[in-house]
Amino acid sequence: MVQKAKILLVDDRPENLLALEAILSALDQTLVRASSGEEALKALLTDDFAVILLDVQMPGMDGFETAAHIKRRERTRDIPIIFLTAINHGPHHTFRGYAAGAVDYISKPFDPWVLRAKVSVFVDLYMKNCQLREQASLLRLQLENGGQSGRAGAAGAAEPAGLLAELSARLAAVEEQAEALSKQLDESADAAAVATAAHLERKLNGLRRALDALEPGAGSSAPPVPSQT
Repeated sequence: MVQKAKILLVDDRPENLLALEAILSALDQTLVRASSGEEALKALLTDDFAVILLDVQMPGMDGFETAAHIKRRERTRDIPIIFLTAINHGPHHTFRGYAAGAVDYISKPFDPWVLRAKVSVFVDLYMKNCQLREQASLLRLQLENGGQSGRAGAAGAAEPAGLLAELSARLAAVEEQAEALSKQLDESADAAAVATAAHLERKLNGLRRALDALEPGAGSSAPPVPSQT
């Protein structure tokens, strides 16, 4: 069975968390609550998340400060953050959200369908990234086992090559989807589009470099599997 992605919901108001859960329940993923920035950072110490929905206005550590801590940690810096805010102080306030590392900035009240669609994009990319990393690890293990056994025959050598080709095809499919998403976002011509496109490009470039390093003749040492974001 495919493991569900985890989505972190951060808001100090229980009714807002309940509303987010109602909107996102249709995605059939694991929704994790955090009622403060501190609680969110604790959750990020132990679990991996596909995306974070982060309220801006919170007592104590607000959303901007929480995002700054998230982006400073190597483990969590590439997790997409969608800011949610009940106030709008104009372009400067919105820019501060993007400067803090957000991939999107949504003002309340928001369209539930739009929010669900945005979150589903990052969940889908996260799941595909996990699949690619698992396949890369499996391929690397098979290549290492093949070397230890003395590369027993052409049939044994063909199997890793076939897996490598399949992995490359799967990554190409993800790259094609990401390119289509980037074109769609570019049409909006806002900071969210630029931030999201750059985030996806970094992730996919890292995966492609790792995959290219596994190609025959690319070197004997296996590359590290890129971390998710």
